[in-house]
Amino acid sequence: MLPANRLGLSVTQENGALTFRKAELSFTYVEGIGWAPPLEAGLPPPQGMLLPIEVIRAVGLITAPEARVRFSADASRLRLVLDLPEGDAVLPAPSDLAPYPGRLELSLPYFLPGLEGLRPAGVEVLASYEVQSTRLTLQAPLGRLYRYRSFVLENPRRYVLDVYYLEPEREETVEPGFRYRELWAWTPEPVRVYWLQAQPGRWRMEPVGRPGERRALPEMAPGALALLNGGYFDGRTGTPIGLWVRGGVPLSFPYGRSALFWQDNNVFAGLPRFTASVQLADGRTLRVGLNLARARYTVHTLPGPVGRAGENIHLVQGEQIVATYPAPYELPEGFWALSFPAEEPLARTGETLRLLVGLEPPVSHALEAGPLLIQGGVNVFSPNAEPFRDRAPVEAVAAQSAVAWTQEGALYFIVTEPMRPEALARTLQELGFWGAIRMDGGGSAQLWVKGQLKNPNGGLLGVRPVVSGLALFPRP
Repeated sequence: MLPANRLGLSVTQENGALTFRKAELSFTYVEGIGWAPPLEAGLPPPQGMLLPIEVIRAVGLITAPEARVRFSADASRLRLVLDLPEGDAVLPAPSDLAPYPGRLELSLPYFLPGLEGLRPAGVEVLASYEVQSTRLTLQAPLGRLYRYRSFVLENPRRYVLDVYYLEPEREETVEPGFRYRELWAWTPEPVRVYWLQAQPGRWRMEPVGRPGERRALPEMAPGALALLNGGYFDGRTGTPIGLWVRGGVPLSFPYGRSALFWQDNNVFAGLPRFTASVQLADGRTLRVGLNLARARYTVHTLPGPVGRAGENIHLVQGEQIVATYPAPYELPEGFWALSFPAEEPLARTGETLRLLVGLEPPVSHALEAGPLLIQGGVNVFSPNAEPFRDRAPVEAVAAQSAVAWTQEGALYFIVTEPMRPEALARTLQELGFWGAIRMDGGGSAQLWVKGQLKNPNGGLLGVRPVVSGLALFPRP
């Protein structure tokens, strides 16, 4: 049964007869007799203002193929699933008929009788029926933003329509030269993006934190205008994973992934270029590999298993070899190691061994994270371009954080709701950034502005303490 008014029909009652009219169309039901010609008298009778489907089709009010409708809804999305008729060749392509704030009208090329009872929380849904389509009208909660997407699934064939009714985007000036913004990225699902923008020449950025110590970001720089979480770290020991340079002094050595570099207002990112060598007790110097950049002789600076079968390692504390072990060996915190072919020892226990690392280009500050997302305005994200044994930073759906910049020198701290790194790179390119690099993500992803956490984070355990961060200050 469908309401007559949803079909554009007017109804009059006279002497026990109900007459339904629309333009030049007219048909009548007589109580106790049935439908008047040209309709068959035995068709199902109306129930008040409700008309049976058989009658509606018999008079030609609807000729579109029928599709069964299912739906689900939550606070921000309505999903309609249409089970399409077998063998149907109609390609669903809803047309936007009358969009304006808070309201959306879509025309679908099917007869959808199941929409009359659709009452998702917070959204008013109305359906009106035309000869070859159903017009769907949705009224959003006050102040919401509408967006929709559709796609077809096969075996069995289904048409899916997702309608989103979202909190509006917002923007505010934090102080002169700094703006905070919340916007939606479409991946194609909507993902909330939180960012702090600093205009060219108005900002000063510093790496904050201390190797081996996990702290809440606001404790690292209480006077900062904004704070973003930094690079990766070993969760057990708090040891930073990768390059960390502060004021020209290396606090941690390269691990083998992309890093953020900056000096004054000049920002760029890429794989660190470096030379590593060890100086022996007799003064000789030998070039070596460093961490993931392995060589015949390789220095390891991160706690965990180091070396390979067939190698030995010199365990070094400071500049003194304290022991020699067969590899692989579990390197403890506070030590570094040199791995080498077992038959080619370079020194003996008790001798000195000095590590020398030279970085190119020489910069005041650097922080390794990765992967690299945007370079020269081009999306350069590649999940296999950088060594990640844990694939989460390059594959997982998780909260993302990034530092991005424009060619003119504006700087952005960015955090998102859960999305894939690939979608993050695509979004940043679409927004026109000149460069961008991913920082640590997941539960570590945090954006603080004037002491307030802007993105949802932490759950039952609260905000996650981290080892490193980036602090943004206004330039005097």
